[in-house]
Amino acid sequence: MPVSDMQLSGFEGRVAAVTGAGKGIGRTIADALVAQGARTAYLDLADPENPAALASEPNALVVNCDVADEGSVDQAFSVVEEAWGPVSILVNNAGIFRITAIEDTSVDEWNQMLKINLTGTFLCSKRVLPGMREAGYGRIVSIGSSAGKTGGSKNMAHYAASKAGVMTLAKSIASEYAAFGVTSNALAPALINTDMVAGISDLKDRIPVGRLGEPEDVARAVLFLASQDSSFITAEVMDINGGFLID
Repeated sequence: MPVSDMQLSGFEGRVAAVTGAGKGIGRTIADALVAQGARTAYLDLADPENPAALASEPNALVVNCDVADEGSVDQAFSVVEEAWGPVSILVNNAGIFRITAIEDTSVDEWNQMLKINLTGTFLCSKRVLPGMREAGYGRIVSIGSSAGKTGGSKNMAHYAASKAGVMTLAKSIASEYAAFGVTSNALAPALINTDMVAGISDLKDRIPVGRLGEPEDVARAVLFLASQDSSFITAEVMDINGGFLID
């Protein structure tokens, strides 16, 4: 079923923001939110793919944002608020991935990985939470990784550590804001068919369902967790991996 055919409640009139929405999984998630009726801000440093389609969509707003910079985050969300009002759905998707052995990982590379993947998630969440608390409603979905559970395959300690932090942060937010109508959950995808896994498609033989995941598989899970239908689910880390990791 195409993501656009899903019918869930709680999106019409809501303001959503997706980080790293220029392409790939983030773009698919943002497009899916627009299809559900949410006014959606596409936050990214890069120009989005197919910008003409976004320019003609009244419920889409492209905003430049460096998630690792607090001033940039504040400015980006201020733009969204001035256009539509406070954000009630946040998808923390922006992140980077590199393969580097521990002994070859410099402190600068370690810090950059955590700054973008983990601190970026913290800054964006921190920025929207006061408005969600005041409104008595909010949905935060953060994109972690199966590597954050297992440590990942070889040579990605900095990435795995950052994603473990993202998923634990999601649980902390859930605990702190549940009483205010805010839910916070995370996804732990593995082997999704994006540029990140280019060249390792042979790994599909290790996936019980027999294929790589697609960005749409991630977007469907995001839509559910961002909807009104998931109001009793918070502090959850949902696996999206076709059975690759069973824990």
